[in-house]
Amino acid sequence: MKQSLHKFIVFLLLPMSLMAETADEKGLRLMKEYKKSDMGFLDQRSSMNMELKDRHGNTSNRVMRNKTLEMEADGDKSLIIFDQPRDIKGTALLTFAHKTNDDQWLYLPALKRVKRISSSNKSGPFMGSEFAYEDIGSEEVEKYTYKYLREEKYRDADCYVIECYPVDKRSGYSKQIVWLHKKHLKFLKTQYYDRKKQHLKSLTFNDYKIFLEKHWRPGNLHMVNHINGKETTLTFKDYKFKTGLKSRDFDKNSLKRAR
Repeated sequence: MKQSLHKFIVFLLLPMSLMAETADEKGLRLMKEYKKSDMGFLDQRSSMNMELKDRHGNTSNRVMRNKTLEMEADGDKSLIIFDQPRDIKGTALLTFAHKTNDDQWLYLPALKRVKRISSSNKSGPFMGSEFAYEDIGSEEVEKYTYKYLREEKYRDADCYVIECYPVDKRSGYSKQIVWLHKKHLKFLKTQYYDRKKQHLKSLTFNDYKIFLEKHWRPGNLHMVNHINGKETTLTFKDYKFKTGLKSRDFDKNSLKRAR
């Protein structure tokens, strides 16, 4: 009897980290580790090329710039500015990522007006691409609940496979499944499932490089829509970090100043 009581007391004193995790707890812990691993970049700039491909293989290209400001108490702020083609030059998307719903504004230079993207429209395509407005912005841990599924190899890399369920009921997705690199904690693939639980899209992350000895950034994002057969490829170059961006560079007036 004393031995059984002793074992019970030892069990109660065990650290929680040594007790068995549920699949939900493990999924949440891994995503928190992923988010923490990228903290401290302060701000970044990059140039982007967007290639749109229809189901017949016809392509068109757009040239953009991106600015991001890291925020400590909330999601990051980002600004995407279109430089080419000429008919959409100056179009800009401002995103304030939050731990719940993001705020987004689109500036349309032809109309000289700023349009707020409503929550009901965030599942719509961003500038004709296969990326939705809700795909733009920082991935905040609180936007989802999680379930750890398994470990498996993807492109010769050991990965954690985790299901992510949007907290926002107005999301265009019922869930996402991510492949997270075990060693470097970077995404290698995401599968998106629509509200009907169909496999809608797949996103692959390619040509990673490491900056400032800790921040992994992809050189290429490739999104495939399995329903309509369209594809969008984002190619990044000229990453720069800690360039001195401030909050005033991301107010709504900055949309109209975007050049």
